[in-house]
Amino acid sequence: MKTPAILIACLLIFTGLKTFGQANNMANGQSKTPISGTIHTFSDNGTWCWFSDPRAIYYNENLVITGWVKKDGSVEVASLDLKSGEKKFNNIYPQLEIDDHDNPAFVVLPNGNVFTMFAWHSTNKGVVSNTTTNGSDIKSFQENLVFQPKTEELLEKFPRETYTYANPYVLNEEDNKLFVFGRWTGFKPNMIISTDNGKTWDEQYVIISSEPFNPNNRPYVKYYSDGKSKIHLVFTDGHPEVETHNSVYYCYYENGAFWRADGTKLCTLEQLPFSPKDASLVYKPSENSGRAWIADIVEKNDVPYILYSRHPEKTDHRYHYAWFNSKSKTWEDHEICKAGKWFPQTQPGKTERESYYMGNLTLHPQKPNLVYLSREVNGTFEIEKHETGDGGANWTVTSVTQNSVNDNVRPYVPRYLPENAKTVVLWMENKKYIHYTIYDTSIKYFIDNE
Repeated sequence: MKTPAILIACLLIFTGLKTFGQANNMANGQSKTPISGTIHTFSDNGTWCWFSDPRAIYYNENLVITGWVKKDGSVEVASLDLKSGEKKFNNIYPQLEIDDHDNPAFVVLPNGNVFTMFAWHSTNKGVVSNTTTNGSDIKSFQENLVFQPKTEELLEKFPRETYTYANPYVLNEEDNKLFVFGRWTGFKPNMIISTDNGKTWDEQYVIISSEPFNPNNRPYVKYYSDGKSKIHLVFTDGHPEVETHNSVYYCYYENGAFWRADGTKLCTLEQLPFSPKDASLVYKPSENSGRAWIADIVEKNDVPYILYSRHPEKTDHRYHYAWFNSKSKTWEDHEICKAGKWFPQTQPGKTERESYYMGNLTLHPQKPNLVYLSREVNGTFEIEKHETGDGGANWTVTSVTQNSVNDNVRPYVPRYLPENAKTVVLWMENKKYIHYTIYDTSIKYFIDNE
């Protein structure tokens, strides 16, 4: 009775057929079609986290701008010409700090210049900004400006000064104001606003904090904006290593206020901060489903799409896809696949310090039914493309990397992708990744012909 099933499985493997539906929930041995296209090395010396974004952007349909932290802690920016394949590099802050949290994030200003911001990891030194003087020419970045986004009033109310991450966005429909988010005053998500392209900052806020204030609690946030009127936020109660019940929430900023998914007002700027539980609940953990972490968010046609992970066990990471159904006023939520365990290379005799570091996943900004993800396959993390035609219930799987020697993690599709542009997917290849301060990684990319 077992022979037919074995024969069918072998046929699926050797014919390379695409898999559909729940078959893709297998942690290993998944059958899939290899993707067409060449995998390129962007840099053999670069690493990044996934909470300083956009870590890569399209300047136009032919040019991608990105950046990373090198092995010696230098912050490097780079550009890729999609027509010619030409790559340019500029080390804008030599030996800032050996830490992958410090990668730069980017936005194009109304005058066509590129603004970047980054920060040391959990220090009181502040954040660093820089701006080009000649549009997309990354060689024209100026001197770095160090700024401490704080006020004495905020520090008195939220008494902890530490700076990590930066997430810059411009809203065209708010007089081209520049918004930047990061984990700053109070160890909490903050927001600052500039009306002069980042030369000065007019408004500063702590945006998320539970009552009573806890200086050791740190909600994690992913942001997205198309540059028009909204900035979308998906966030957790805190770090999954710390919070035993880590939920996922959503809201968006627009026109001086924050709003829930159903369009009801959460609070105005004057009423900040708000508590996580006051926003729209996307996922609440149970004892069996496990605590969560977040990966990505985009919005298309007024529908927010979210990627996050559930962790029933530290060695069992599961990727989820959720989108808000405006008719039912509920979140449609589906498991994409099992992703394996953490990717840091735990040293013999040591306990893993970052057991929730999943391979990670990213959405296609223009086609949110496309997900590029990293999961463990036969002991190595591989990049795959997952596509759904029914809102996440079923998925078609295509391999991007196969039979890799090194782990491939933290994929990312650059933001502000023009409709006619080629889809570029970037990720980290880990020759060594023991900790976010001990790494030897490369930045890879391929152009998806879809």
